[in-house]
Amino acid sequence: MSSAITVEELGKCYALKHKDNQSAYSTFGELVTQQVKAPIRWARHRMGRNGTSGDQLGKVGKVKRQSRDEEFWALKDVSFEVPEGEIVGIIGRNGAGKSTLLKLLSRITEPSRGRIRIRGRIASLLEVGTGFHPELTGRENIFLNGGILGMSRNETRAKFDEIVAFAEVAKFLDTPVKRYSSGMYVRLAFAVAAHLEPEILVVDEVLAVGDAEFQKKCLGKLHDVATGGRTVLFVSHNMHAVSSLCNRGLLLEGGCLARSGTVKEVMDAYLSSFSKANGSNEFPDRRPGTGEYRFMSATVPQDYLGGAEEKVVDFEIKRRRNVFDRMFLAARIVDSGGTILAEFDSRLIGTWIEDIEAFGGQFRFTTPWLKPGTYRVDLFICTLMMIVDLWEGACWLTVSPILPYANSEIQRVSDNGVVFGDFVWDVGSKIQDGTDSTPEDVENGGSSGAPHEILV
Repeated sequence: MSSAITVEELGKCYALKHKDNQSAYSTFGELVTQQVKAPIRWARHRMGRNGTSGDQLGKVGKVKRQSRDEEFWALKDVSFEVPEGEIVGIIGRNGAGKSTLLKLLSRITEPSRGRIRIRGRIASLLEVGTGFHPELTGRENIFLNGGILGMSRNETRAKFDEIVAFAEVAKFLDTPVKRYSSGMYVRLAFAVAAHLEPEILVVDEVLAVGDAEFQKKCLGKLHDVATGGRTVLFVSHNMHAVSSLCNRGLLLEGGCLARSGTVKEVMDAYLSSFSKANGSNEFPDRRPGTGEYRFMSATVPQDYLGGAEEKVVDFEIKRRRNVFDRMFLAARIVDSGGTILAEFDSRLIGTWIEDIEAFGGQFRFTTPWLKPGTYRVDLFICTLMMIVDLWEGACWLTVSPILPYANSEIQRVSDNGVVFGDFVWDVGSKIQDGTDSTPEDVENGGSSGAPHEILV
């Protein structure tokens, strides 16, 4: 079978500029002061001071504001082949290079080195509304995207009704897409890319925007696309979607190709990488975020926890540079399949971080009740405008295989669902024929006068 995509020794390097310390401000007050003084400095440069000309002073100022460049390899020496008609899942942590790889394949940016060979037309869905013109209507954007993908007007018209039906935007077809919601955007963008029959379809996590029903619909369409002989590259953090859709996988770590093989092999390697990194903080600079503050440690005091027991995560945070805005903390609980079960944001309870050198603390939660298994804890430090630190797999929680309900005897009742719930079945005091029931009736399916907890 011939290859639809061949990648050889691919690399992408970015130059990161760092200003020297003389151009940095440690507090907001210093920043304001420097802005106020700027006109005075400019006047002195123009008029000269102590016999020095303005041009000479300008040269001095330039010397003081020198910057240094640092090379950052978002991708380095990546090589692989994708046969025609395969669905390949590309997985990895945030910052691993997944989106950079897809941008290179889609010819959005050029590689720093290496070679890419692509056979056939490629359609990319890298973010919401990619390739859409906001002032044009949905109808006009369908034909515009068709032309971008190399389709003739007649070919686009032949697929037009299918696209509109799939996207479910017929009512707003003649409305400028700038007025569409993000869900409408992604439905129409995906429908265009999937129905205009490119030989290669690239999808990067955009399905996370749609609702559950639309995601299921998209996964079915992607499967139909692949079984029709076309090639699909699928990037997602949803391991359930990757395992159900893809037959091969690529794992990226730190810009390098860490594993290539069956989707099960690649997923196992991905999940085990979090286990190996449990409590490890060797490379905080590789984590996403601006880096003014970093989590330095995160530990769970207990090895095994009960489903309804309070979970505690001890953490330490250290300041590395100053940040101008106040910060908040967040955490998310992720199961072994990559599904985010819960998110906890300190803003909801009015907790913010002050600008101090270093500090520690605890994150505690009880609900949702976690089912038996192992769960990943991701920790965030954020401002209102940016992520300061994102530590995926900061620590892990292991929940013992004991149901959190009193008098539980049947384990199989916990097979369905994602988490447990704190619940009571309140059975009324009357049965259908109007007669009073007794406690014996409750055991036999009737009801009693007092509320009774029934475990099912």
